[in-house]
Amino acid sequence: MPAQIRAARALLGWNGAELAKAAGVSLQTIRRMESALGPGRSSAANVEGVRRALETAGVIFLDADDASEVGPGVRLKMVSESSSGLSGSNSDQS
Repeated sequence: MPAQIRAARALLGWNGAELAKAAGVSLQTIRRMESALGPGRSSAANVEGVRRALETAGVIFLDADDASEVGPGVRLKMVSESSSGLSGSNSDQS
């Protein structure tokens, strides 16, 4: 899970301090969770807080079964074109 947390932060463009603030934990907690020690040294409430913050921001955690042969990972939720302000049409371009 340490690599998943780092990858999720990267997908969101967040630094450790931003994740710490969103999760309501200290930066040191984030650093520890992303280190070789992993989240196993953190309280269940802190692990849940980090997971909830990342999921609220749009991250989906993939288990090894979900990711088939490539192992666990993360991805971002799809954003619909209407909510992102993107248009599938090029008719506005001259």
